[in-house]
Amino acid sequence: MSATDHAKPIHLGLQPFQTVDAATSGTEVTLDGETYYKISAVDKMRPFFMSIVSHSDHWMFLSSNGGLSAGRKNSDFALFPYYTDDKITEAAETTGSKTVVLVEGEDRRTLWLPFSEQYRGSYNLERNLYKNAFGNKVIFEEINHDLGLSFQYQWAASERFGFARHAKLTSTKAVKVSLLDGIQNVLPYGVPEGLQRGSSNLVDAYKKCELEGDSLGIYALSAIISDKAEPSEALKANVVWSIGLDAPKVLLSSQQVHAFQTGGAVVTETDIKAERGAYFVQADLELAAGESKDWILATNLGQSIRSVVQLKEDLKAPKALKESLLKDIEDGSNRLMELVAASDGLQLTADRRRNIRHFANTMFNIMRGGIFDENYQIDRADFMAYIDR
Repeated sequence: MSATDHAKPIHLGLQPFQTVDAATSGTEVTLDGETYYKISAVDKMRPFFMSIVSHSDHWMFLSSNGGLSAGRKNSDFALFPYYTDDKITEAAETTGSKTVVLVEGEDRRTLWLPFSEQYRGSYNLERNLYKNAFGNKVIFEEINHDLGLSFQYQWAASERFGFARHAKLTSTKAVKVSLLDGIQNVLPYGVPEGLQRGSSNLVDAYKKCELEGDSLGIYALSAIISDKAEPSEALKANVVWSIGLDAPKVLLSSQQVHAFQTGGAVVTETDIKAERGAYFVQADLELAAGESKDWILATNLGQSIRSVVQLKEDLKAPKALKESLLKDIEDGSNRLMELVAASDGLQLTADRRRNIRHFANTMFNIMRGGIFDENYQIDRADFMAYIDR
């Protein structure tokens, strides 16, 4: 973006304070060959809570307004702070996904904040929510009819890579945009739930965010937080990386978001201390009519030095890395289906929604109680030992 571009005034909306009369409705749709349930005009509903499952140890709880908490294993291994439903919903502007779009015009730039409640009513918007039949993918979509743009992002789980956020921007006309997209309030590794809940400000003081290579963000503690008089090094880290955008600037905190939003330039951050972690990519895009641009952010927990070095090497071949990530996500969906099938959760009737409901019921049952391996075959010695207890 040139110095002349930065001098252009920022404009909010084309016709401020519009009223959009869209009724909430639900329907079954197919996206990329997969069944989703779509809630149209989801923003007309009161925010509601939902969970995203996986075949492995991932957990993710989301509000329909985009606020979320997620991690692996349990709440002591969180990527975003583990709080109650009300706090997660209220923190949608500061935790999880955030996107800022500046649309270039001849004499001004127009600001659009997808999924944000700031400047609500400034555009003719449509917000939709999609969740797949397996319950392991969710898509947030916002269509800006005034600007002729739509933005969506999908959350999905990967055994190898953690959580993947696949974003896409589509335009109905030729347009130039400046984009800032990413996630906020990323926790470092080594912060138990109780410590975050009771001493979050102290935790902030220990945070260290570093950029390795062009796009690998590392989120760690300067030391494990302890009141014992003993060495306690932080030897693992949470990571975030991105592929899909050409040579983007990378931000490791939210400190420059306001500057970008008001037309200022941003610079890549390589070392941020004592600030809440974030990961943003900033790029300028030109889209033809009907063209889309997509990119992926992936994040994982508890990575060792060896894992970080390997990931840095993998990022040198982004095409192969993307293929591996997408394949791992699909393998996870197949594994989830196998787990549900092992407990007779797959059925085929004339009522598709009843089939989906039965799948979901069985899935949540086995999440609590597990399944019998080896087609219900039980080792006799193990069974007798259990009876003798």
